Amino acid sequence: MKFTCNTKELSDACSNVMRAVSTKVTIPTIEGILIECGSDTLSLTGYDFEMGINTTLQAKVTEPGAIVINAKVISDIIRKLPDGNVTFDISNTSVSIISGASQYNITGIDADDYPELPSVSGGYPLFLNKKILQEMVAQTLFAVADNESAKPVHTGLKFEITQNQLRLIGVDGYRLAIRTETVKYDGEDISFIVPKKTVRELVKFIGSDNENDISISVGKRHIVFDIDNYSIISRLLDGDFLDYNAAVPKTSSTIVLINTQDAVECIERTLPVIENDKKNPIRCLFDNDEMRVSTVSALGRVVDYTHANVSGDRVEIGFNSKFVLDALRAADTDQVKIELNGAVSPTKVLPVNGDNFLFLVLPMRLKNEN
Repeated sequence: MKFTCNTKELSDACSNVMRAVSTKVTIPTIEGILIECGSDTLSLTGYDFEMGINTTLQAKVTEPGAIVINAKVISDIIRKLPDGNVTFDISNTSVSIISGASQYNITGIDADDYPELPSVSGGYPLFLNKKILQEMVAQTLFAVADNESAKPVHTGLKFEITQNQLRLIGVDGYRLAIRTETVKYDGEDISFIVPKKTVRELVKFIGSDNENDISISVGKRHIVFDIDNYSIISRLLDGDFLDYNAAVPKTSSTIVLINTQDAVECIERTLPVIENDKKNPIRCLFDNDEMRVSTVSALGRVVDYTHANVSGDRVEIGFNSKFVLDALRAADTDQVKIELNGAVSPTKVLPVNGDNFLFLVLPMRLKNEN
């Protein structure tokens, strides 16, 4: 096996592909990148049994073949080479890497030992605008559970696709985020749950170049995102996802209209005296056209307020400051509507007009400050 390719292109490809390389399972094969040569192309693959990333780039191939090379080793080597071209000359598992005056000799792994990537055939095809998907993920991924101490199915972002509509739902047991957008789609209604790690990596590939579409193919157990010159293959999560429609309160006794940034800054001013989000709730009082925020801890006490348009019952309610701030920061409107139904019912954060997002935050029990 022998090929020559552009050093920078190979370095960029290695850096992107190794995002799917295993760092938890110490199996030498999946700690590596699979490199395969065709007639004039080079294919790179990283795969950790849950997510795979594949890309191809142009190369001058003298002899086709395949080899697995430790991802960190090859990335470190290629990154340090001078600009220009690099040549790989491989015999069995002996790898020579030559660029200018530099020559490395390292040991690879037989490509036959590399696991086969799952394939998605006959799946539902879907095309989504990069910018729209990026915005929707930013407004929902924060509410997805981080670890499997929560229900494993809630460690993923749920996609629901119906006639010309896409909805993303994130939940972690303490808050819920729903984002809805009109898209072009006239296929069957489908829903699937993508692991949080996969969605995070997908968004990194979008970056600032977000004008084009992402092609999505959904199978029974796996999904493929084709973005630019990369394919991201992921398993899907299975299980009983929260019935979010039943979780959202249908009535409210208090409605608050408030400037989003004013609310964020008012809550942020309480943070210096909060030792622990889970133990030191903020106390929010909605009354007399203001939102009054206070908290107390061993570090001290703070009281602040900002103007709000309050209609309905006076409400005093406790929150985890992080959860409320995440919801307010995810809102992309100058004003938000906060709907409350007493001190123990979940609180809704919505746009003043329309219904393209809904954030739900569970309250925390307050102790008497005296």
